[in-house]
Amino acid sequence: MSDTRLPDTGAAAEALRAGRAVILPNPSPLTYVVAATAPGAVNDAKGRPTGQEVALWVHDDAVWRALATELSLTPAALRTAFALLREERVTLLVPVRADARPSPWTGPALRDGHLLLFGAQWGPLSALLTGFPQLYVSSANRTGQPPADTAARATAMFGPGIPVVDAEALRRPGTPHAATTMLRIGSGGDLEHVRRGAQDQAHGPEPEAYLARLRAAHGGR
Repeated sequence: MSDTRLPDTGAAAEALRAGRAVILPNPSPLTYVVAATAPGAVNDAKGRPTGQEVALWVHDDAVWRALATELSLTPAALRTAFALLREERVTLLVPVRADARPSPWTGPALRDGHLLLFGAQWGPLSALLTGFPQLYVSSANRTGQPPADTAARATAMFGPGIPVVDAEALRRPGTPHAATTMLRIGSGGDLEHVRRGAQDQAHGPEPEAYLARLRAAHGGR
């Protein structure tokens, strides 16, 4: 029997096929995100410069394996990075190899020799995401506004022209939500906290406690 709570993704799939942006949910305590097959569509939806960097959403295993050849990570650090993206659902800055020939897809996510990556695989979106292995993603907010923490707020912020996949039945109402924590991983696995977010907010005001938990669970230094 199908789960009637699963979100309706039909309009989102149609928009993605047409090259338009969509608003997609994450599990609590993460906020919604804006995604598209072209980086400019993400930035245009957010009302910011078309050429601004956006994260790559590496939810597809084959895409991750191909991307890994461009990254300047030891084998152990590569395993840590994968765990941080898939299990912890953070946003991660990952160094690229100086001698790598980056694919055209990665250029819009490049920042100071690092790729900006997001890698969540949330089950309720799996059917939709399977059809779009290469996506760009950013927090679902217009410039200067907080990221949308409900489907209703996303619709009010972005208007009727951008489809919003409503997954409120699968999220935790009343829970404080925030955009993802951002980390940087070094070539040898060193972890650095870059931006506060949903994942580290429960670990107190100092990010070191959160980093210590990640190192214990996934390695890194």
